[in-house]
Amino acid sequence: MPIKAVVWDVDDTLFDYTTADREGMRAHLVAEGLLAGYGSAEQALVRWREITDQQWARFSAGEVDFVTQRRDRTRVFLGRPELTDAEADDWFQRYVTHYEAAWSLFPDVMPVLDALAGSHRHAVLSNSSLTVQDRKLRVLGVHDRFEAILCAAELGVSKPEAGAFLAACDALALGPAEVAYVGDHPEIDG
Repeated sequence: MPIKAVVWDVDDTLFDYTTADREGMRAHLVAEGLLAGYGSAEQALVRWREITDQQWARFSAGEVDFVTQRRDRTRVFLGRPELTDAEADDWFQRYVTHYEAAWSLFPDVMPVLDALAGSHRHAVLSNSSLTVQDRKLRVLGVHDRFEAILCAAELGVSKPEAGAFLAACDALALGPAEVAYVGDHPEIDG
């Protein structure tokens, strides 16, 4: 059976998340006057990634919702567990402003999507939330390339669970043997 559709991960597959996160956090720490408190930009970024991975694991396991993992990332990173939800949200939103300023697709994304446009259908499957990925794909100018955009926060199941991949197949009305998946993380993306 031929492959009829490609389902794509977003972060670090279509979109250069690592660079945007690094550059966004560096700019944010400078703007907040916090960079010196972490020794160096690289040390701060390593700590941010560690905390992000820990909190994301909690979200993926269903222990916390999407907003709570963001707030907890902020509280742990700043070493300020007493931050109110509003304070954590405000700090994170200021980071997001810097992060979004660094958004870009990988240079091979448009040529690949163009090359496959006539022969394959496309969808997105992300472990993030639809609010985040829908906006990101629109800002990056590729939203209309995808028939379906599915995210763990709304699905109630995340990759690598089979249910997440099967939901993408269902959204395309295709069987698993007719769909290829492209992602950057072997343990999560299958």
